[in-house]
Amino acid sequence: MDDRLYFVMGDLAINVIGGAVIGWLAWLLVPTGWNMWLAMLIAMFAGMLLATLLFLPASVILGAMEVMVPLMLTGMIAGMVTGMRGAMGLIDADGALFEGAVCGLACIVAVWILNNSLRGPQRVTDGGL
Repeated sequence: MDDRLYFVMGDLAINVIGGAVIGWLAWLLVPTGWNMWLAMLIAMFAGMLLATLLFLPASVILGAMEVMVPLMLTGMIAGMVTGMRGAMGLIDADGALFEGAVCGLACIVAVWILNNSLRGPQRVTDGGL
């Protein structure tokens, strides 16, 4: 993942916004009283589909793999969490937006931490000067 501020802020923004939109969509799709497992599966697949649609234009600006991996994870998690809470009837539209945004933030932070731990310490270069 690129550590320049433009890419960091772009990755953060697309995941938080994507998570909020996916959470809201999951809230719309799942009526109160559904089976929680069915709601989780349907909202997860819908979240992944919407994440794919959001990924395509964002990848042109921010890079394909850098956007796809965290955004697909955000789609799955935000869809599952808000879908299950929607089935229980514990959430409204604003809550779904907020919960999806928090899921997006948690997913991008988790991907950053895992990426840095897998890559290990990196040497800072001076750009070849």
